Amino acid sequence: MISALAWVRKGAAKELPDKYELTEEEFQRVSEMANERIRAPDEGVDAEMAIDDEAGTAKNGNAAAPEAAIDPELAEYDLEHYDDPAPGEEEEEEDEEDGGMSLFSKIKGLSYHASNEDDPYIVMNENDADSDVEDVHVRANDNMLVAAKTEDDISHLEVYVFEEAEDNLYVHHDVMLPSFPLCLEWLDFRAGRRAQEGGQGNYIAVGTFEPEIEIWDLDTMDAMYPDAILGAEAKKDKKAKKKRGKFHTDAVMSLAWNKTHRNILASASADTTVKLWDLNTLKCAHSFEHHTDKASDNEVQVVTWHPVEATVMATGSYDQTVTAFDSRAPGNLTRWSVPADVESLVWDVHAPQQFYVSAENGAVYCFDVRQGSSSTPVFTLQAHDDACSSVDIHPTIPGCLVTSSVDKTVKIWDLHSGKPSMLSSRDVGVGKVFSAKFCPDSKLHLAVCGTAGSVRIWDATTGGALRRALADRVTFPEPEGGFKDVCICG
Repeated sequence: MISALAWVRKGAAKELPDKYELTEEEFQRVSEMANERIRAPDEGVDAEMAIDDEAGTAKNGNAAAPEAAIDPELAEYDLEHYDDPAPGEEEEEEDEEDGGMSLFSKIKGLSYHASNEDDPYIVMNENDADSDVEDVHVRANDNMLVAAKTEDDISHLEVYVFEEAEDNLYVHHDVMLPSFPLCLEWLDFRAGRRAQEGGQGNYIAVGTFEPEIEIWDLDTMDAMYPDAILGAEAKKDKKAKKKRGKFHTDAVMSLAWNKTHRNILASASADTTVKLWDLNTLKCAHSFEHHTDKASDNEVQVVTWHPVEATVMATGSYDQTVTAFDSRAPGNLTRWSVPADVESLVWDVHAPQQFYVSAENGAVYCFDVRQGSSSTPVFTLQAHDDACSSVDIHPTIPGCLVTSSVDKTVKIWDLHSGKPSMLSSRDVGVGKVFSAKFCPDSKLHLAVCGTAGSVRIWDATTGGALRRALADRVTFPEPEGGFKDVCICG
C-alpha cells in the first residue's frame, strides 16, 4: 500500500542529483547516529548476564569438557577452531568491548578507489555511464512526487518524476525506511548533513510508527542514512514517557513545515502531543498538550499551519475536536467539536479565515475561526459514505476542493457559490484511497494513492463538465482527443 504522498514544486529539485559518498566525515556522522539508536538503555542487562555466567561457572566447575572425537575426513578443515580470532585480532576485539561495538565498525576497512578505472572489479568504462545521466536528470519544469510505500513488510519512499507535458510518471529513485510510514512533509530548509551549505535544499520529512522523525535529502541518491533525525534520544531515555516534552513517545501521525519561519517543523503524535522542532538544533522547541482528555481516545491526527498568520496552527484529534491557536500563546485556543474522529484538515488559502475538516463518518465540515469556540459549521458536506481520508484545496483555483475516501472514490467539489456541488467523481483504481493532493504547479492534476500500492495522476482538465463549471476562474487549454478524464499510472 501507499499511505502518504507529498508533491515537490517545479525547480526545487537538483537537475543532476548527487551520488551518496561515504567520506570520513559521513562515516563518523552515521556511526554516531546509529549508535545513539541502538545503545541499550538499561545497564542492568549486563549485570544479569554476569550473574548468569557466574552461576554457570559455579555449577559446572572449572574443568574443561573433553573434546569430542573428530571425523578424520573433516580434521583437515579444523572446524572446531573456525571462529577463533586470527593472531593480532584479540587485542582489537578487547578494544571494541571496552569502547563499544560500532554498528558500522567494519565499513571503514572496505577498499575503495579514487577512480573507477583503478578498481579491478568495475569493468564498465565511465564513458558508458553517460547514457545513465539522462535517466536521473530532473528538468526544471518537472515536478517530483514522493510516495510512502509498504510491501511485504518492507517500507520505502518512492521518489517519482512527473513530466506534465508528456503525461509521464516514473520512479526516479527510492529510499529505504525502518518502519511503516504514516505521513510526509516536503521542506527546503537545510538540516543535518548539509546544514552549513547556503541556498535552499530539497528534503522530505517522514513520520512513522516510531517516535522519531527522519529527514532525507531528495537530491542525494543511494543514501544509507537520513540527513537528520528528530527525537532519537527517546529510545535511550529510561524516563522518556515522563519527559515527553522533549520528544515523542509514540507514532508520528502528521507533519507541517512552516514556510515563513523555515527552521520550524510541527509534528502531531499518537502520544497526544503536538511539538515544534527547531531544525537548526534538531531539538524540540515546544510541546503542546491540549488534546489530553484521559476519558477519550485523543491521538492527534493532523497539524497544519495557517497560510497567512505564520504563528497560527490548527490541530485535529481522535477526541473528535479541532483546535486553532497562536503557538506563541497556546493557552488562548479556540476549540470545535465534530461528531466523528478527525481524519484530515486543510486551511482555505483563498479564504484564510476558514478551514475544512474531514471525518471518519465521511463528512467534511467548514469552520470560520472568527465565530469562536463551539460555533456551528459554516456548512456540512456529506462527501462520502465511508471515512473521508483526505481533503485538499486547490492552490490557485478558489473554491475547488478534492476529497478522497476508503470507499475508493475521489471527488472534486465546487464551493464557490457557498453551497458545495460535486463536479466530478472517480474510482482511479488505487483501492481504498488514503490521499489525494492537487499538484502545486498544474491546472488540475491530482496525485492519488491507496491500498493497491500504486500512484495515479488524475488529469481532470479534460473533463467537460468540470471545465465549464470552473471557466470563470481558470482558463484551460483545449484537450487533445476530446473531453475525457485521463489517469496516468505510476
